[in-house]
Parts: sequence; structure tokens; C-alpha cells
Amino acid sequence: MGCMVSQLAAKFAFFPPSPPTYQIKKRDDGKFTVVSSSSPSMPIIQYDDNSLDVLLIDTKRGYKIVAFYLRNPLARLTLLYSHGNAADLGQLYDLFVQLKVNLRVNLVGYDYSGYGASAGKPSESNTYADIEAVYECLETEYGVSQEDLILYGQSVGSGPTLHLAAKLPRLRGIVLHSAILSGLRVLCHVKFTFCFDIYKNINKIEKVKCPVLVIHGTEDDIVNVLHGNGLWKMARESYVPLWIKGGGHCNLELYPDYIRHLRRFIQEMENITTEIRLKKIRQSQFLLQTRSTVTANRCCRIKVRQPKWPHCSRPSCIKCSWRPRCLECWKPSCSRECWRPRCGECPSCPECWRLRCNRCCWRPKWPKCLRLGCCMKCFRWLCCVGTHSVG
Repeated sequence: MGCMVSQLAAKFAFFPPSPPTYQIKKRDDGKFTVVSSSSPSMPIIQYDDNSLDVLLIDTKRGYKIVAFYLRNPLARLTLLYSHGNAADLGQLYDLFVQLKVNLRVNLVGYDYSGYGASAGKPSESNTYADIEAVYECLETEYGVSQEDLILYGQSVGSGPTLHLAAKLPRLRGIVLHSAILSGLRVLCHVKFTFCFDIYKNINKIEKVKCPVLVIHGTEDDIVNVLHGNGLWKMARESYVPLWIKGGGHCNLELYPDYIRHLRRFIQEMENITTEIRLKKIRQSQFLLQTRSTVTANRCCRIKVRQPKWPHCSRPSCIKCSWRPRCLECWKPSCSRECWRPRCGECPSCPECWRLRCNRCCWRPKWPKCLRLGCCMKCFRWLCCVGTHSVG
């Protein structure tokens, strides 16, 4: 049932441009070129542009998707761009060229299955397979390692971006542009994640181990700025966010702060050496191990609260759920189902197991005056004046 609802939600979540804005044609030299769909004789890119590679990539779901690889000879890092809804590579080519030059990066963009000239149908699982195929192509064809890769996800593209980021622990960084917490949360404010929800970024952001830059417009009427704010707060390593005042959902690139802040982020990621990244990864792993050790040492491994002995309200467990300790010597004093003190300094009667302690907190109290006192021989209560009580 959840799968059927998820497929139904996908039909309302993806809006590929129809018809596509570009087509792929094969040249005489065997390479591919891009032409406009409205004017097939008019190329979108120049034939002599050697900095662009048009790729056809096979995904594990059996589809061929189109990708653009824009090369920058001065680049040290590569940006993997996952675009938003209702757009394809033909519309984004000019933006890719500007980002490549201004950010001084190699940039690869791709069309999801069913978008542009890519085969297949758009769905959540297909977009995951698409970005995985593009990343494998970068590794095998261009020798790009995850240490030199920055993922960029816009709107719906934040879903496949975080999906891949959760699997790559040594990524250089991530940019979330008008990102979503989940597909259902875009339509309505819900506090729980349902099984039929799509792009559950709220569950994946905590698995990301690299710096995360969040960019969002304060006047976004499609994806509320609360989505970006929520992802920024939940990220392990949050970079200084960019909240563009007055920015909408599809116009953030027009603001000067956008390219300025993004350039600063890229430069800082370039300055992070491999040694620094490995040091941060080791520190994060050490913190996780420390947290797991503390959790394991808690009473009965329960994270909610540690049970306490009701008389002195002190932590009282080592292995069992309610093992009280002596207030002075702090030795375990309970066995199985009873409250018998068993510390060396607080002996108990071997016949009746009644409390016989003079020094620790297990000294019984007279129920009338609630004062401490016990007779070591007959174990009769002592009243407040120091005489034996009746019975």
C-alpha cells in the first residue's frame, strides 16, 4: 500500500519540461552535441567548445541519462549539480557556464530519468540511481574522488544529493539550495514521517559528515524557509547559512550575495586539506564511540532515565535495573528481587534480613517521627526520646 501511495505521490511531484528544451545529436567524430528542440539546426552550445563533454550514462535501472561535464583548467574541485523541478539541462547550460567560471570548479550536471533527453520515467528511486551512476562515471572516467567532490542540490535535487552524501563519508562539502525536509512536508506541516513520503531528507541530513551550506529565500512561496532552517540545524557540520531576504524559489541566482557567499564556501573547502578532513572525521568517530560507550553503561541500556534509589535519589544501577548502593561506600547492595543491603560496612541480619546499619542511608526510620534509629540486638524502633517502642 505504501509503495502504491509513493508512486501516486511521484506523479504529482515531478514536472519535467514538455517538450524538452534540447535534443542530443551525434557528430561525425562520434561525440554528442546539443541542439535546440524548437530549432534542430541551431546548436545550444558551440561546436568548438572543448571544455564541454556531453555524456550518455547507463543507470542500474536500465535507463540512459544525459549529463554535461564542464571542464575548468584552473579547478581543484568538482561540483555535482542536481537541478530542481520543471527544468532540464537545456535551460541550465548558461548557469553552469557562469558557475564554472565564477567558482573555478569543474561542473557536472545531469537530467533525471524522464527529464530532457534522458530515457525512463521520473521517480524517487530513479533519481537515486541517476546520481549514483553519474558519481560512478566521475570516478571511472575523470578520476574524481569523493574528497574532491562537492554536491549541489536544488529543491527536489536535494533528495538525490543527500541520498548520495549519506553514503560518502569523505565528501568535501554539500550545498542545499531551496532544499526540502521531505516531499509531504512541502504540502502540509506534519511532525511525523510517513512511509509513503518521498525524499525524506529529514532522516538523512544527520548522516552527512561534511560541511553543509544552506541557501534559502525568505519569501519562498513553494518551499518555506523553515525547510532550509530545519536542515541547517540538524546538520552535523553546518556552514554559515545564506538567507536571501526577499528571495523566492527560482530567482536566488540573481542576487549578488548568492555567488559571493557560494564562492567563499568553495574557497574554504579548497583550503581544507586531506589531513584536516581526516582529523575531523576521526574526531567525529571518537565522539560517536564515546556516546555509544556512555549509552552502554547506562542502567539497563535505557536512554530515557537512570533509575534511582527512592530514599536517597542517587543513581543505583550497574547491571540490573534497581540495584541500590550504600551512600557511603557505594558498593552494590541488592540481589535478585529484594532490597537487602550487602555492602561490607552495612551488614544485615542473616535470619530475617532486616536492616541493621548504623552508619549508612539504610538505617530504618521510626514511622511516627521519621528519625533515624535502630537497636542492633532486638531491632526494635527507638522513639525520639531514646526508649524502646512497643511492638
